[in-house]
Amino acid sequence: MRTELPEPSVAERDHSATLAAFIRNEIAANGPMPFSRFMEMALYAPGLGYYSAGKTKFGRDGDFITAPELGSVFARCVARAMAPVLGTGENADVIELGGGSGAFAQDCLEELARLQRLPARYRILEPSADLRERQQRRLRAALPAALAARVEWIERPPEEDWEGVLFANEVIDALPTTRFCVRDGEVFEEHVVDDGNGGFASIDLPADSFVANAVRHVERDLGHGFADGYRSEVLPQLPFWIQAVCGSLARGMAMFVDYGYARREYYRDDRRDGTLIATYRHRAHDDPYRLVGLQDLTAFVDFSALAEAGVTAGMRIAGMGTQADFLIANGLSEVFSDLGMTADEVQRYRLSQEIKRLTLPAEMGEKFKVMAFERSGAD
Repeated sequence: MRTELPEPSVAERDHSATLAAFIRNEIAANGPMPFSRFMEMALYAPGLGYYSAGKTKFGRDGDFITAPELGSVFARCVARAMAPVLGTGENADVIELGGGSGAFAQDCLEELARLQRLPARYRILEPSADLRERQQRRLRAALPAALAARVEWIERPPEEDWEGVLFANEVIDALPTTRFCVRDGEVFEEHVVDDGNGGFASIDLPADSFVANAVRHVERDLGHGFADGYRSEVLPQLPFWIQAVCGSLARGMAMFVDYGYARREYYRDDRRDGTLIATYRHRAHDDPYRLVGLQDLTAFVDFSALAEAGVTAGMRIAGMGTQADFLIANGLSEVFSDLGMTADEVQRYRLSQEIKRLTLPAEMGEKFKVMAFERSGAD
């Protein structure tokens, strides 16, 4: 059944058509395109992709709401988890991967200031020029000048060794994912072709050794092969990505928050078409080829793969749990009490609704997981 979506404006349709033509030109030049490449272009093509263009992504006027957009509770609890690692902050940094609207950085820095655990620098690695500009405007307007002065933007992970905390909220789900299918015991990779009618279609081609080995690794860990026709996602590049973003972290913690499952749950027998989701104006659907460049594309995270990648990168797993358990363990009740003390009745109601969204099993509480890695100077 085709999901009904709100009608885009004429300008939005023109933008989508421009990006679609750009993608079709690459297909015409190079042949069928791996789905991971299609997702990369749909999200990150310079000036055209979903995260690269000027469209509002976050909040009520965007396409989805992340935990930091609900209010300050999430960021304050994360700041409390960061505080022991940052210590006095004389040499410690925070690096946030993908700063969103800047809401998390604002609330996190304000809480770290209250805790007297400010980092020497708060660095945001944001590949989108549009989002980077929005973050800069927000933080310069919202934070005291001395606090805003600690924030800087970087284009790539540091090459020099550093210590502190690396934080990523809903970043891994947006990494361009490989879609695979198993037929007659063989691994195929999903590719994208021009359907001849101005759109796109999927075809399966024999997987190369890089993708096939990643799928076989999952099968070995599960203890059985995938059933004929089983289709899902895998991130064979994840170990390299983790090494790239965490490799220079000499001492401290890397924390990842995202929606996903452990491997056995991720690749359940009845989950035969994977976890890929397209989202447009708060409506989720399963067609990645509609409204190219106007909708978000994500896939759930295999947290077992994330654990393997972190350990391969030389870190130790410090802990993993649901978002609800993490927030409770890191001062949720104290944050609620602090915020509620000066709130009026309407504000207290909004605060209670925010906490419900963050913690209830049917909301973000169990679907979202938190995985933290640590590395000491002796590692």
